Amino acid sequence: MIKTLEWTNDGVVFIDQTKLPTEEVYVTCRTYQEVAEAIVTMIVRGAPAIGVAAAMGVALGTQQTKASDHAMLKSEFEKICSDLAATRPTAVNLFWAIKRMKRKFEEVASLPVPQIKDALVREARQMHVEDIAINETMGRNGAALMPSSGGVLTHCNAGALATAGYGTALGVIRAAVESGKQIHVFADETRPFLQGSRLTAWELMKDGIATTLISDNMSGAMMRMGKINAVIVGADRIAANGDVANKIGTYTVAVLAKEHGIPFYVAAPWSTVDLETPDGNAIPIEQRSPKEVTHLAGKQIAPDGVKVENPAFDVTPSKYVTAIITERGVAKAPYQESLSALAEAAAMKA
Repeated sequence: MIKTLEWTNDGVVFIDQTKLPTEEVYVTCRTYQEVAEAIVTMIVRGAPAIGVAAAMGVALGTQQTKASDHAMLKSEFEKICSDLAATRPTAVNLFWAIKRMKRKFEEVASLPVPQIKDALVREARQMHVEDIAINETMGRNGAALMPSSGGVLTHCNAGALATAGYGTALGVIRAAVESGKQIHVFADETRPFLQGSRLTAWELMKDGIATTLISDNMSGAMMRMGKINAVIVGADRIAANGDVANKIGTYTVAVLAKEHGIPFYVAAPWSTVDLETPDGNAIPIEQRSPKEVTHLAGKQIAPDGVKVENPAFDVTPSKYVTAIITERGVAKAPYQESLSALAEAAAMKA
């Protein structure tokens, strides 16, 4: 399995996703500030992976603090959490992970300082293990929804590289292939950061899963020709009404799928579901550097001074979503009811 990130004695190790697919390079972040920078610069990306990375960043920063008493430790811990929370605004997993680390801090706050630090490291490492297990369960939940054979379109990268391992949307595809389904993946290149061409195609080819790369503006034509039997994507935040924030371009794919009568599935861990956000209008959308649009592989491809829009994400209204696949089960419309039901069922088991 691809190691997206790993806790080590030297620091948090990430595969540098900005160097893929031509170079497989690993980066060791030795401070929480370096972890924060890795998140901002997309050395690590994908909502679940960002969450685990943030937890490890909190643990790393707290471990390295010189605080000798509880008051000083709490003050420094809060600053570490605040700095990491400021890295990327859309992926709710980031805030979920930091909130969980804060809860663990409160649980162990009466222990000696060294034991608090150790407890935070264990919690971050546990979140890493849990994420892989969650993705595998999600994959099994979604595999039955995939066609027995034919083309499945993806957008961006929602695979092992976007998580601690196995993947969300690609995890469903992996589980479907493992169950014997004959799936051929069509991967949108995903401009402007090219996660589809750089990451998804690379990852699926390493796994030996049949893959064809297409440019973003080919997806409608592929659907019209009958080459696409289903669409599956990941998510960075899912609102209470089922609206989905995902990589820019997802909304376009969803509208095209609806027009062609093709099911459009979203796969995401429950930590991506944000029941406190009522609908997609309330989801903050990150704006990234214009240079991602005006340059390609470091080469300028647009005239100097041109105005640029570069939202990292868009929102797909729930009316275009056929089902939302999570580790807790599969939700279908009306999402306000089905997502609430999954939350209530989990609360009853707790």
